[in-house]
Amino acid sequence: MIETKTGVYAFDIEIADDEAERSRGLMYRTAMAPDAGMIFEYDAPQQINIWMKNTVLPLDIVYVGANGRVINVAPNAKPYSLDLIPSDGPALAAIEFNAGTAARIGLAPGDTVRSPFFRNVKP
Repeated sequence: MIETKTGVYAFDIEIADDEAERSRGLMYRTAMAPDAGMIFEYDAPQQINIWMKNTVLPLDIVYVGANGRVINVAPNAKPYSLDLIPSDGPALAAIEFNAGTAARIGLAPGDTVRSPFFRNVKP
């Protein structure tokens, strides 16, 4: 679940939590539902750099800190680009959505991603 100034939004998120899954990510996919995405989970906060190699869909990339707060949003990442898209500091995760999703929900740095992974889900 993502909380922004415009509301609370639920997504169907796939989890990439090992090196093989993170390396493949959303490569080669030609469609993704509007309320879908993928989270790349890491063992510790670190500088994360994502590229769009073999990625057909334009994506919004959201970097999230250990506390579940959005660090930065990289909108409309260009398909097939080998340019690195960096987090603006140590991140524990990156989330990829269809391009335009961040703007549609008003997602911005400081917003909250609620997930058991970030240990910030209220019981």
